[in-house]
Amino acid sequence: MRLKLLFTVSIVLLSIFTNNAQNSNTLKGVVTTEQGEPIMGATVFLKGVSMGTTTDFDGAFLLEKIPNNTYTIQVSYVGFTTITKQIVIDKPVTIQNFVLKESAYLLEGVVVTSQKREQKNKNVPIAITSYGTDFLQNQGTFEYDALSEYVPGFQVQIQSVNNPGIVVRGITSDSGDSRVEPRVSIFQDGVSISKSRGSVVELFDIERVEVLKGPQGTLFGRGAQIGAMHIIQNKAKNETSGSVKLGYGNFNQFLATGYFNTPLVEDKLFFRAAAIYNGRDGFIENISGGDLNGKETLAFRTSFKYLLNDNTSLDLIANWQKDTPPGTSFKSGTYAPLGGDTNPNTFADLERGEDLGLDRTVWGVTAILKHSFNDIWDLTSTTAYREFDSNEAFDADGTVAPALFFNEISIGKQFSQEFRFNFDNDDKFRGFLGANFFYEDGSQSVPWEYDERSVAMLLLNPANLVVNGFPILLPNIPNDPAAFGAIAGAPLNAFNKETYTNFGENYSGDVFVDASYDLSDKLSFTLGLRATLENINAAYEVEDTETPSFLGFLTGNYPNVLFAPTNGKISASENFLSAVGRFAVNYDINENITLFGTTSRGRRPNVINVTATETNVLSDEIVWSYEVGAKSLFLDNRLQFDVNAYMYDYSNFQTSVAKLEDGVLIATTEDSGNASSFGFEVAFQYAFSETSSFFANYGYIDASFDEVDSDGNAQALAGNTFRLTPENSFSAGFNINLELNNTLDYFFRPTYTYKSKVFFEETNLPEISQDAYGLFNFRTGLVIDKDYEINFYMTNALDKEYIIDAGNTGGAFGIPTFIAGAPRFFGVQVKAKF
Repeated sequence: MRLKLLFTVSIVLLSIFTNNAQNSNTLKGVVTTEQGEPIMGATVFLKGVSMGTTTDFDGAFLLEKIPNNTYTIQVSYVGFTTITKQIVIDKPVTIQNFVLKESAYLLEGVVVTSQKREQKNKNVPIAITSYGTDFLQNQGTFEYDALSEYVPGFQVQIQSVNNPGIVVRGITSDSGDSRVEPRVSIFQDGVSISKSRGSVVELFDIERVEVLKGPQGTLFGRGAQIGAMHIIQNKAKNETSGSVKLGYGNFNQFLATGYFNTPLVEDKLFFRAAAIYNGRDGFIENISGGDLNGKETLAFRTSFKYLLNDNTSLDLIANWQKDTPPGTSFKSGTYAPLGGDTNPNTFADLERGEDLGLDRTVWGVTAILKHSFNDIWDLTSTTAYREFDSNEAFDADGTVAPALFFNEISIGKQFSQEFRFNFDNDDKFRGFLGANFFYEDGSQSVPWEYDERSVAMLLLNPANLVVNGFPILLPNIPNDPAAFGAIAGAPLNAFNKETYTNFGENYSGDVFVDASYDLSDKLSFTLGLRATLENINAAYEVEDTETPSFLGFLTGNYPNVLFAPTNGKISASENFLSAVGRFAVNYDINENITLFGTTSRGRRPNVINVTATETNVLSDEIVWSYEVGAKSLFLDNRLQFDVNAYMYDYSNFQTSVAKLEDGVLIATTEDSGNASSFGFEVAFQYAFSETSSFFANYGYIDASFDEVDSDGNAQALAGNTFRLTPENSFSAGFNINLELNNTLDYFFRPTYTYKSKVFFEETNLPEISQDAYGLFNFRTGLVIDKDYEINFYMTNALDKEYIIDAGNTGGAFGIPTFIAGAPRFFGVQVKAKF
């Protein structure tokens, strides 16, 4: 009996041991390139059991606790052809190595990091447009506005690098007021650079630019109410490489840019430096001196990467940029210059001549520490400090009259610290959680220098501000006691000055979580939440005129003329607690097509609106977004097709306005009530050979103010279209590369962009608009031995005349100004790689 019991127990134990052994098999190996180089970060995935991992620094991988069976294994990495094969697991240790072949057909934008992890665009439930190094270099794109032409639902207007208007699906972010947060977040390597006057940076030595549409608060913080643009710069690598590009074009355009990368300590410390100078003369002659609408930018970047150990790395990146372009041509549409006309594209006569222009410096330092705790958890710590300082001089009346000469002096500094814990259990659950602290302190000061005699003419007899190209000056207030009382006949000064300044100092703390769960092999859900506590401090101050002006009695602002006195600084402070979030669904129809749907809530922070007469708090601007779409990737990454449709519902929509009200020039933010929009976008890419491809994008949007506000009251702007928003936009282009012989290749890269009519103000005045137009650009040239290039380029090849803005400060006085778009540019560039 005892023997029988012992035998039975032995059989059971042996069975348990055998079953455990069958479930304790291990698969390991190494993933390399065809040249034998290890590939770090390659994905190794066993289908059917949802087991996967990524390769380490040596290209090695390890999967454990695998039951005996036959599996389909998939090995993939960005830029390489995916391997899919059958593999039998039937012994304790199976060794299987993989050699990945570089893909000849990889389309740009296939892989993104918008959800804080590397994913194929097809698998991300967000409308994303992504362009990498090749596209930016092929198109010669260094500025946001040029890039935006190729992104559906994305428009960028740059009056100057100090004054951009960034538009996502109809919503514009362009206020320079230090108290107002942007609606669109601009990020650079995970750091917000969103404040308008410091947000424009040159796109040189860039790894990738991703544009995300829709509320992205959980991913990019409190400023991403309606979208975000993320600029990922090239970092230092374990290689020795470099390139230099030089170019010259019309309007004395000169370009010099390049980079150099090298290891400093073998397999430990790497260094990269990049720089650009990009300048040209202005294309609008100013007969009072100098030229207008030019460019001059000098920028440097250095970065270090230090591998502390196999699990920890540190990137240190420093950026510096200096912009000193000539002034912007705010040309009057009312008064023609001497011997000219009011066409914005012809010469102007703006007061102060060569004194017009911008002097802006932007610099920052970022440290990114990454540490892997294990196969599931890793940490990213991002620490950054940034400053900008700009002084732009502009003539707001657009004439030779010494009436509205302004400077805008903007100063800002910020510090941010984020800790983000990423997790991925290589099965069904992945995402991130963390916390962020952000501090900013800024001001916007607007000194106004003027001749009282010219301002009197603007206020009392604007039809004669400029006659036959000459300013008319009123030496004194008309001697009419019945009309002007005691100041009748009072003399007016040839020079005066007054200044207003707004101040903003903000502290914010965020906690956030964003996670995805695979309900099945085909269906996954994503939920994201971010809670924010803000301490917002706002202030406003007006400095009195240097000499009290009798004109102040006419406007009611004595001793000033336009800016109502504050008698010192007026300050206010408030705390706000808020939350935003998103819920998304992804469904894989098959390996090529994915459907997605999202519901998300976006928020623009409250504005503490301080003026000389009152202080009020505007409600936070809220948007609810609903979106559905489909993404596809066919023919081994050769064909990509995306389509999406969306609806937005806004409440407490805020509008930045400049207006003359009861003699007071007010630059402020107002709550314009409710608004809504809907639209759809289509994007297509196809690589029709190993080196040649085609792309096309289309966007439709209907964005306007609702008939009534949230209280049921009729809205003044009811039915009006959002500013800077074309109903239809389209872009398309080819990248054609032909091998002529073993050492010589030829390329031709034509593109065409189109946008329908846009209004420049929400009043939708017909004369403050631009009719539909299209631009044709191309670049063609030769590549020698794969390392040397010479090309000829032409933008706006048909020399189309158009404007990029209208109205502006002059519009507040009934004399709108207009800014011309760029004419035909052409030139030659040479490039060498080493």
